[in-house]
Amino acid sequence: FKMAVHVLKYSVHKSSSFSASYVPDNITVNKPTDQSSRWSSDSNNPPQYLTLKLESPTICHSITFGKYEKTHVCNLKKFKIYGGLNDENMIEILDSGLKNDHTAETFYLKHQIDNNDFPCKYIKIVPIQSWGPSFNFSIWYVELSGVDSTQAVAPCMNWYNTYREREAIRLCLKHFRQHHYIEAYEALKKKTKVSLEHEVLTDLHTELVLNSDFDACEQLIEKACDDGLFDHYISQQDYKPKWSSVEPVTKRENQNDFRPGMRGGHQMCIDTQSDIIYLYGGWDGNKDLADLWEYSISTQTWTCLCKNTQEEGGPSARSCHKMVVDYERKQIFTLGRYLDNSLRAADNLKSDFYMYDVETAKWTLITNDTGAMGGPQLIFDHQMVLDVEKHTIFVFGGRVLTSNAAEAERGSDPTFSGLYSYHIPTNTWTKLKDDCQELRSRIGHSMLFHTRSRQLYIFAGQRSKDYLNDFFTYDVDTGAINILSDGTKRDGTCVPAAGFTQRATIDPDLNEIHVLSGLSKDKDKRDNVKNSFWVYDIAKNKWSCIYKNENTGHQYWNKMQHIEPVPRFAHQLVYDYIHKVHYLFGGNPGKDSLPKMRLDDFWALQLSRPSTYHLLRRCKYLIRRHRYQEMAMTQPIQALEYLQTSLTDVVDHDDPNEIKEFQLLTSTLFKNATEEPVLETDVNLNYKSRSKLFDSLVSFFPDHMTQPQGNLIDLITLG
Repeated sequence: FKMAVHVLKYSVHKSSSFSASYVPDNITVNKPTDQSSRWSSDSNNPPQYLTLKLESPTICHSITFGKYEKTHVCNLKKFKIYGGLNDENMIEILDSGLKNDHTAETFYLKHQIDNNDFPCKYIKIVPIQSWGPSFNFSIWYVELSGVDSTQAVAPCMNWYNTYREREAIRLCLKHFRQHHYIEAYEALKKKTKVSLEHEVLTDLHTELVLNSDFDACEQLIEKACDDGLFDHYISQQDYKPKWSSVEPVTKRENQNDFRPGMRGGHQMCIDTQSDIIYLYGGWDGNKDLADLWEYSISTQTWTCLCKNTQEEGGPSARSCHKMVVDYERKQIFTLGRYLDNSLRAADNLKSDFYMYDVETAKWTLITNDTGAMGGPQLIFDHQMVLDVEKHTIFVFGGRVLTSNAAEAERGSDPTFSGLYSYHIPTNTWTKLKDDCQELRSRIGHSMLFHTRSRQLYIFAGQRSKDYLNDFFTYDVDTGAINILSDGTKRDGTCVPAAGFTQRATIDPDLNEIHVLSGLSKDKDKRDNVKNSFWVYDIAKNKWSCIYKNENTGHQYWNKMQHIEPVPRFAHQLVYDYIHKVHYLFGGNPGKDSLPKMRLDDFWALQLSRPSTYHLLRRCKYLIRRHRYQEMAMTQPIQALEYLQTSLTDVVDHDDPNEIKEFQLLTSTLFKNATEEPVLETDVNLNYKSRSKLFDSLVSFFPDHMTQPQGNLIDLITLG
């Protein structure tokens, strides 16, 4: 059952220190205009802390920090929070920091172990760093939220007590085995019937640590790999990005016009079944463009399908439009465009809507005004996606272009478009949602369609002068809106690269969203120009940064333009989710010295994680390295032969660190040659080092299969 989360009552149980009248109890009252209404430590020497006591054991879900009405040097830039049933034994439930502003911030707290809620009676806040160097720490207001009803907490208490008893036994089992107290280990295991780990790992420990059967050990690792036991570990590893400049093959008969020229504000879409990328329109710094191109990924060639689409019955030259492709029916749809103020006459503001048939190479004007058909008015900087299965297009956001007279009458506030659907077979537009508080319209945002869950993922963008960082989904079948993040909670769900110039793609197979963020279109935000790439794990509701490269001016430009794309806006990014490759073309680098400059560079980005083969090779290397080290102690001649054959076979010769480590292994032989040879070996001689190797191998297995992370002796305190 699910109980309602509400604000919890607490008292200040203990504090490390306080200065003057800035007493700990001040944090229980929210007075943002009162500079004295705060707790302040009397120094910034660790440990400084506040321990809060809840009225009863509680499932604590979140903590909110109120702030002073102005920025303050004593605000917490970094802090940690711990929770537990007593104030001497707690676990970390949050590691984060506050922004130095006046806005209250809410953070979600870890409150589950193995998917079970655990209760806390005490919450300990530990400041680590303030925003002002060498300043003391201040906390203005704290609010805790969670569930404290007996009905909800009692089962959690019972589970938690059972969990602690079981974990205590497992820690004892781990300690006995590590120290070779085998009789004690077997007796406790038999009495309690508690397993230390999965039987696969017990077998691995037996063969490796007890029997020193390294061949059997490798066989067990190979089977674990074949059974997919390393898949979880691999999925948790960070991607490694690799940019490569795409140099298309030149067609001999058309040397001077074999690729699209410089532009920004263009559109691209990808047919993943045919391995074709389509590019249309844009602005070259002087004029709008009307050329349509296709790029064949397989042949690495560009082909100009239309030099001027308007002359072939298609749309006029344009930028800031949107384009989608139906890869099953081989049709391309385009909607919207930007018009300069001088062209915004009332008779020029109709929203034309075109379809291009790839197989017949013919354009069709579906309508010269979608607004007259119940669809959006003329818009730009909107988003458009296609549901191929239901043959339906979804359009959200964008700024509505109105005549100069209408704008003068309305004032300076722009009009934004809502959410629409277009059913292609029946040529029917439907307004699904007006611009409203529940679904705030915007420009420069991202919208992606998940073909499996049938959800629209919408985030970021700009509304007037406000940069948005909310994140929500829209169910295209039910119309339900689910807020993943309202942009105020620092819980890992906020779009970290939110802004106006991010480009996003989705991988329905991996259940991931990818975001490339570059140069801000707002000149005031260009102080910290960087390229950054983020991945959102939909199942885990978690963002992670793949890379972030800071800009250092002209030297950066000259160095990086041959290694990776320079930061930019008005570019386009498409994703081949079958082959897992992103493609980026063109854009505006935002160079003030060259305001009309646009780019025509073409890049491919591949994200890779270690393969199962790589991980299996690494495990074999660790096993064989240890086998060699043991062999070198008693059989140096055989050890040298083993080093030159079996061990070198599993060395990654592309890894300079591993090569260096491998080369240093020969020193073991020379070291042992100057010492008395070991004639007999006892099981205890190498037991500790084999146990250490076992722990290294275990780290590749899922947590639910392994022994506890902690150690029994760490629970013993002095005094």
